[in-house]
Amino acid sequence: MTRPSSLRVRLTIVTAALLCLALVGGAIALGQVLTRGRVGALDEIVRDRVAGVGALVAEDRLPATLPVDEPGEVVQVLDAAGRVVATSSNASRTLPVLPAEEVAGVREGSGGPAGSVALATSTVSAYDPEARVGVLDVPGAPDGPRTVVATMPLTEVRGLLRALQFSLLGIVPVLTTMVAVGVWLVLGRALGPVDGLRRAAAQVAATGGPGSLPVPPVDDEIAALARTLNDMLDRLDAAAVRQRAFVADAAHELRSPLSSLRATVEVASDERSGYTGPELAQDLHGEVLRMQTLVDDLLLLARLGSAPRARAGVDLAAVARDGVSAAGQPARDGLVPVAPVRGAGRAQGDAPSLARVVRNLVENARRHATTTVQVTVAPGRVDVEDDGHGIAPEDRDRVFERFVRLDEARERGAGGSGLGLAIAREVAREHGGDVVLGSSGLGGLRASLVLPVADAEVPGEPGEDAEATGPRRTAREDA
Repeated sequence: MTRPSSLRVRLTIVTAALLCLALVGGAIALGQVLTRGRVGALDEIVRDRVAGVGALVAEDRLPATLPVDEPGEVVQVLDAAGRVVATSSNASRTLPVLPAEEVAGVREGSGGPAGSVALATSTVSAYDPEARVGVLDVPGAPDGPRTVVATMPLTEVRGLLRALQFSLLGIVPVLTTMVAVGVWLVLGRALGPVDGLRRAAAQVAATGGPGSLPVPPVDDEIAALARTLNDMLDRLDAAAVRQRAFVADAAHELRSPLSSLRATVEVASDERSGYTGPELAQDLHGEVLRMQTLVDDLLLLARLGSAPRARAGVDLAAVARDGVSAAGQPARDGLVPVAPVRGAGRAQGDAPSLARVVRNLVENARRHATTTVQVTVAPGRVDVEDDGHGIAPEDRDRVFERFVRLDEARERGAGGSGLGLAIAREVAREHGGDVVLGSSGLGGLRASLVLPVADAEVPGEPGEDAEATGPRRTAREDA
C-alpha cells in the first residue's frame, strides 16, 4: 500500500495543484481581458452615438426619431428639467432612460474636461439591469441646454463571464483529475525500478551477505545507478572477504609468537629448569621483537587510506638512503649488506611513506640475497635488486598478498611477517604508483617502486646517471 508521504503521492499532488492554479489563473485573466475588450467596444459605440446626436442638437437638426444601430442601444435628448425631448424608437418618449440624479452623478464622476463625453456603468437604467452609459451636455443648443444620454446593455458581457465561470467549474476539475491520473501512472512506471532497487537493497541489508540489485532493461539513469550500486556492493563484499581473511591470518600469525612466549615463560617458571633472568630475556627478546613488528605492520595497514597524504616533490636518492638506513645494519643482524645508493631523481609523494616502501623492499632483498643488494634511483623510480634465487613469474603477484611467504621464507630466522610487500604496494598505489617485480641483472629479483615524476623533472633529461640507471623499463614491462 502506498504511503501518504511517498514521493509518488507528493509529486502527483504538487503537479495537480499547480495545474489547477494555472487553469484558474488563466480563466480569470482571460475573463478580465475579454471583459475589458468588450466594455471598451461598447464605450466606443456609446461615445460615437452621443457625439453624433450632440452634433445634431447643436445644429438644430434633430430627427423625429433618433437613429440606433446596435441591439439594445438606447439614446435620448433631455432638457434642463430632465424631460425627454427626443428618443430612439426602442425607448419611451416620456420616461427618461436615466433619472436626473443618475445623470448628474455620471457627469460629476467622469472627471473629464467640459464638453467631453462622460462614461460610466449604471445599474438604474430604465431598460437594462446594467448598462454602459454616455452623457454629453450641449449648453449652446437653439432651444436651450440639452443633455444627450446613450446606453448599451452589459447583458452580453455578463453572459460571457458566466460562460467562463461554468467552464471553470466544469473543465478545470476534469482536466486536473486527468492530469493527476496520468502523472500517477507515469510516476509509478518511472519509480517502479527505484522501488525494486529499494526492496533488493533491503533484502541485502537484512541477510547481511552478498547480493546484487536488479538492473532495469532500459539503459537510463536508474540503470546506471543500479550498476554503480552493484559495483559498490561487489567492492564492499570483496572488502569484507579480505577483512575476514586478514583477521583470521592476523590471529594465526599472532598466535605463534604468543604460544612461544607462553611456553618459554612456563618453562622459566619451573624452578627445576635452571633458567636465569638473562637467559629468559634473551629467549623472549626475539619473539617480542617479532610480535612488535607484526603489530606495527598491522596498525600501518589499518591506517592506509584513512587520511590524504601530503604530496610534494621529493628527492628519491635521499628517500632511498633513508630506507636503506632504516632497513638495519649488517654488522648487527648478520644479513647481506646494501651497496651505496646510485643514481638520482625526483618524484611526487610523501618522503617518510616512500622511505618505508624502500625499507620494506630492501629488507626483503637482504633476506634472500646471497652476497649483493643494490639500490638504483631514477626519475620516478627506485629499483632494489639482489643476487638471490628470485621469484618465479607465477608467484610475483601472489607475494603481495598479506601474510604470504614462499617456502624459502618460512623459517623464522629468515622470514618476515608476510606484510612487507603488501604494505609496500598499498603505499605505492596510494601515491598513484605501484611496486612491480621482475628479473634482476644480478641473477635474482628486481623490485621496482614506480611513482609519478615530479613536474620539474622529465625522465631521460641531461645529467642523469645513465650508467647507474641503465635502460628503463615500465611497470607493464616488469610485470
